[in-house]
Amino acid sequence: MNEHLLSMHDVTADDVIRILDTAESFREVGTRVIKKVPALRGRTVVNLFYENSTRTRISFELAAKRLSADVINFSSGGSSVSKGESLKDTALTLQAMGADAIVIRHSSSGSPFQLTRWVRGHVLNAGDGTHEHPTQALLDLYTMRERLGRLEGLRVGIVGDVLHSRVARSLSFGLVKMGADVTLVGPATLIPPDAPQWGVQVSYDLDEVLSKLDVCYLLRVQTERQRLEYFPSVREYARLFGLNRSRVRLLPEGSLIMHPGPMNRGVEIDSDVADLPQSVIEDQVTNGIAVRMALLYLLLGGRHGDGGEAGDG
Repeated sequence: MNEHLLSMHDVTADDVIRILDTAESFREVGTRVIKKVPALRGRTVVNLFYENSTRTRISFELAAKRLSADVINFSSGGSSVSKGESLKDTALTLQAMGADAIVIRHSSSGSPFQLTRWVRGHVLNAGDGTHEHPTQALLDLYTMRERLGRLEGLRVGIVGDVLHSRVARSLSFGLVKMGADVTLVGPATLIPPDAPQWGVQVSYDLDEVLSKLDVCYLLRVQTERQRLEYFPSVREYARLFGLNRSRVRLLPEGSLIMHPGPMNRGVEIDSDVADLPQSVIEDQVTNGIAVRMALLYLLLGGRHGDGGEAGDG
């Protein structure tokens, strides 16, 4: 693996398999009475979040603590950042504190890359602007492989606001890398013009695509952008692209319903659909901890035989 994880382009198909296999070995740690292994004892992981994200921050915090690393949570609110401290100054402060890994979420695309220029530790991108969110993509790949037994040849539809979604980008890149067949579905205004260059197909008709899918992956409708008029109304969006009971019946038997969270129930997904047995949204959350444990372990050079039982990482 590379020194950092900034994008799904930083990992090869072999790297992805290694990460998922390592995550598989760590999945069991969450079922123990004492949910901890000493793999990264003495290492320091910093969660540097300039955007609110309870789910991702807690997932990384749990992952680091289960590996026995020291964890520092650093958010923009109530810190020197809110007083105008620059990202560079913050990075140099964390460097002086001896941070071995920095997990960063930032509203500006490219911030994680910029961070690598100022720190010696490993940098993990937890979402930057509308660029990428690679750890979300990896936990989604893990969930698909766990439930369906493979990634190659899977037919995956990614539905919704692809234009603004860093999750959609990372997941598309990851799935194509692993040999899956990806279709982006949504209003024409929410599909990036360069999407076909990602190696994916594009459709503007959800009903036409559903019967061909192994995975229906729904993206959050970002209602805060409604004033920009990417589609007429949330109600109209739900009518055309929301997953309801009647649309679920179009999915093949054994197909999965996924969502990166948080969900807008009643918009991109009906509330009762979100709770169906084929919906694996809660599994995605659980698997996220194991995948992030695997990434921290592999990047920080955890040792085999130190209690992690994580293969040859």
